[in-house]
Amino acid sequence: MSDPPKQTRFVRKMLRWTFRLAEHALALFGLLTLVYWLCFNYSHVISPSMQPTLRGDREVSDGVLTERVSYWFRHPRRWEVVAYHTPERNLVMKRVIGLPGEKVQMLRKGRIFIDGKETPPPPELDFLQYFPYGNLICEKTVDCGAGYYVLGDDSRDSDDSRYNGPVKPQSIVGRAWLILSPGSRRGFIK
Repeated sequence: MSDPPKQTRFVRKMLRWTFRLAEHALALFGLLTLVYWLCFNYSHVISPSMQPTLRGDREVSDGVLTERVSYWFRHPRRWEVVAYHTPERNLVMKRVIGLPGEKVQMLRKGRIFIDGKETPPPPELDFLQYFPYGNLICEKTVDCGAGYYVLGDDSRDSDDSRYNGPVKPQSIVGRAWLILSPGSRRGFIK
């Protein structure tokens, strides 16, 4: 029996190479999909309650990448923006103010007090201005219990812990990490 013609061998070699390339591309795509579903979540902001940090209005709506990995190793920190599910299963993003076991109070023109001590935001968040509504009126103290007390950056227009109470840890999806769109607002979230 004789060897197949040179042209046939070339075609077979090219087909094998093409199938291997397709196999590797599909494996890579599958791996990247798995990493995305395990470690990240992409969503669009539809509410102005986190402005100016996150914009969600008719003119500009931020596309936000939430990362889940850091909360596998640690708990949410004060002043981080977290994404969580409401009891109605809506995904919401707000800033953590109170941690589990703490007591939150708002005194004197929106200043936050944790366990009786004033807790000002870090300098890069000096634009925050909170308003006493809901359970933070009349200098009342709110116990976080086992949850996280969260507020929207635009607290005049925010359905947050002042009305719904602290967020349960199991409701938290991850940390709002990166604005991907629009391009003019692309960057890490403060």
